[in-house]
Amino acid sequence: MGAQWKTKIKATSASARGLVFTKLVREITVAARGGSDPSMNSRLRLAVEQARKASMPRETLERAIKKGAGLLEGGADYEKLTYEGFAPHRVPVIVECLTDNLNRTVSNIRVLFRKGQLGSTGSVSWDFDFLGMVEAEARSADADPELAAIESGADDFSIEETGVLFFTAPTDLDAVQKSLPGFGYEVQKAYLGYRPKTLVTLGAAEREEVEAFLQAIDEDDDVQTVYAGLA
Repeated sequence: MGAQWKTKIKATSASARGLVFTKLVREITVAARGGSDPSMNSRLRLAVEQARKASMPRETLERAIKKGAGLLEGGADYEKLTYEGFAPHRVPVIVECLTDNLNRTVSNIRVLFRKGQLGSTGSVSWDFDFLGMVEAEARSADADPELAAIESGADDFSIEETGVLFFTAPTDLDAVQKSLPGFGYEVQKAYLGYRPKTLVTLGAAEREEVEAFLQAIDEDDDVQTVYAGLA
């Protein structure tokens, strides 16, 4: 698993779409603190592109940008929290949260980790690389991921179930995701995240247990992203 852990919830359900929108609104709101113009704010531009791909209503998108930029009163002040620990069977996990209620989030995370082990800062992050990640799909059968990685400036790539995942230095993320379309790839998502250095391989029953643990965490409203060293 090269990228973030993927929830199995179908995005077509109303509850799943609501959860996706909640996470995107928070990311847009935080990103807009750096400026409300996506052309001048790469983090906001990436978040806006994700929101559009998820078919977020324009009014919701614009309101989130205005809140983050301080153009509307009553905007939530989100704080980023990162938790580290282990899922069942010692699978390393990093959880990123954006919250407007620290006590609620801390309490929820402690409960969610009861079937695993909540660690301290640095307990598992040493086993992950912090990188830029670009999820992309080939627009034709002739698209060559190795050539695209080399020419776009990506450092590495992996073939995933949904396409190709390109890895970059954090500072190169924006340039690479802009370059990939020129080499036959449509960018689906671009972000900064954690790539596990080692992966834990489990049997079917154990893997199902870990996936249930990860899904429960991912479904929490305050959780933005879940990364796991699961093969």
